[in-house]
Amino acid sequence: MKWCQSCVLPDTRPNLILDKDGICNACRNHQSKKIIDWNQRQEQLKKVVEDAKSRSSGYDCLIPVSGGKDSTWQTIQCLELGLKPLAVTWRPPGRTPIGQRNLNNLIQLGVDHIDYSINPDVEARFMLKAFEQLGSTAIPMHLALFNIPLTIACRFRIPLVIWGENSAFEYGNKREADTGFTLDNDWMRTYGVTHGTKAIDWVGDSFTRADLTPYFGPDDQELQQAGVRAIFLGYYLQWDPETSKAVAVQHGFESDTNGPRTGYFNYADIDDDFISLHHWLKWYKFGFTRTYDNLSLEIRNERMTREQALEIIRQLGDETPHGDIETFAQFTGVSKDYLMSVAEKFRNLSIWQKNENGVWYLPNFIIN
Repeated sequence: MKWCQSCVLPDTRPNLILDKDGICNACRNHQSKKIIDWNQRQEQLKKVVEDAKSRSSGYDCLIPVSGGKDSTWQTIQCLELGLKPLAVTWRPPGRTPIGQRNLNNLIQLGVDHIDYSINPDVEARFMLKAFEQLGSTAIPMHLALFNIPLTIACRFRIPLVIWGENSAFEYGNKREADTGFTLDNDWMRTYGVTHGTKAIDWVGDSFTRADLTPYFGPDDQELQQAGVRAIFLGYYLQWDPETSKAVAVQHGFESDTNGPRTGYFNYADIDDDFISLHHWLKWYKFGFTRTYDNLSLEIRNERMTREQALEIIRQLGDETPHGDIETFAQFTGVSKDYLMSVAEKFRNLSIWQKNENGVWYLPNFIIN
């Protein structure tokens, strides 16, 4: 493993590349924000808004929301732009009490809202199958949260879908010009965290097409015919987790006073019991955790030095989400020991080794 000399991410992270100076493309991408003409971007956003209003027959835009600080920020921005939004949520099977309160608060900002629940039996079996086959419980989650809003936008003929940040740009995949400012099927296939799969790939002995209906979405031609355009708000407005949190808190958003559920922030990834399992497998596959992503954002935004981030990593130690793994075991009807054995199948032996005591370790780790 090789580690970025600016942040705390390794080159094992998918699509993350270190340059000749040992700096990753996520850090380089962030530096490029300083030369962006954000006033010009805001003017471009106004034109996008005007176009949506001119083509609207009811709702001007659809906002995919979880109730988290980012979707609260998105909703506030849309309302301040004078848009009439429909907020749409894929309801996670492990929604937390604080997640429900924050979603209720978002709705109270003044939006119509759809809370889309999927058959929990299908969801449990799909999550377990994705975990067993590809080591990712979150494939169903990403298929649902990307496709459900687009499907509803097509049905309602809503001209604009407004996502938050472009994760392909913020977390280090490619330059903004390469990832673009629209979310289409090519973006989802490459950056949608579904291992390149679509709903149709999971139809077979375990699931019928009807079972997986919520996970299917419109193709680019259908979106075009329905007049639906999907954009990233983070292309037009500067996206920073602390900024979006501050705005959300001013409008009633709650952070988790018990501390982070997964990662470093106590205001992110707090609405679902099972999101931690998605991040947990990064440790086996890539040798880092959600915390490293979060700390790297803090370094790039100059709120923390790399040395301070390393000290936090040193103090945290093991981050295995034992409680959430147990909850997921109950949800899927298997044992925690079984889930741990499945996770072990995805340990990346090109980076992990066993010491003389039979304990797994990472040579060339970021700290001793």
